[in-house]
Amino acid sequence: MTRIAFIGLGNMGAGMCANLAKAGHTVRAFDLSKDAIAKAEASGAKGAASVADAVADAEVVVSMLPAGKHVLSVYFGPDGVAANAPKDTLFLDCSTIAVEDAREAARQAEAAGFSMVDAPVSGGTAGAEAGTLTFMCGGHDDGFARAKPLLEKMGKNIFHAGASGNGQAAKIANNMLLGISMIATSEAFNLADKLGLDAQTFFDISSTASGQCWSMTSYCPAPGPVPTSPANRDYKPGFAVAMMLKDLHLAADAARAAGADIRLGEMAETIYARLDEKGFGGLDFSGVIKDVRGEI
Repeated sequence: MTRIAFIGLGNMGAGMCANLAKAGHTVRAFDLSKDAIAKAEASGAKGAASVADAVADAEVVVSMLPAGKHVLSVYFGPDGVAANAPKDTLFLDCSTIAVEDAREAARQAEAAGFSMVDAPVSGGTAGAEAGTLTFMCGGHDDGFARAKPLLEKMGKNIFHAGASGNGQAAKIANNMLLGISMIATSEAFNLADKLGLDAQTFFDISSTASGQCWSMTSYCPAPGPVPTSPANRDYKPGFAVAMMLKDLHLAADAARAAGADIRLGEMAETIYARLDEKGFGGLDFSGVIKDVRGEI
């Protein structure tokens, strides 16, 4: 079994950490929240008093952090991972951050003698808890080969996207598409309703026709047709508006740097930003249908 340090025990990290412990690995868990550490301990991990304590004898460090600045600080700050981990430790960052931040982290890791893989995830909190996440990985082949057996304990679809940062590139492009398609799906359900077609009937037709997409069949924004979707839990996330907006900001920044045309991505960014500004950042992102319907 592998000695793992897990840093970042939020909504996603908590489930991921629990699945690694459940698989029999020795997991030392750290978070700024003592409550989060306590929950990790209840799930089979051992609590750590600091980053340095967590990584002291780790073979692999797994992190799930809010943004690139946190990743760079946690790994390369004076009391961070690189300063305290054994020299053969693998760094496995599952945060969603800017492509350039991921590549800078990999550069710093290599300069310090470590291997680093960026492995952002898709699948939401339900996937984190169930161990069914999709991982999109960037990094050297040997690092990916070391990471894959652990990723398979947390997810069911593991992809190597290429060089460092390419996992982030795949994640932000995917989530931009998701944000756009959820708005389009919401508009379609709203139009069907305005024209006298109930949600279930429209779902039965469109889910088997050319309009079919994941935002409809797996995460339907209209209450009723997909019982497991947040629409049937008053849009409790799930994947919050604020998190979708973060990913759309990352996509917009990357597109500007690369000279890529993302007109619909920019429109989606504006729509979710308006929801966030209205105070609905904690709503599941499929709740955008409430905005489309003029309910909020």
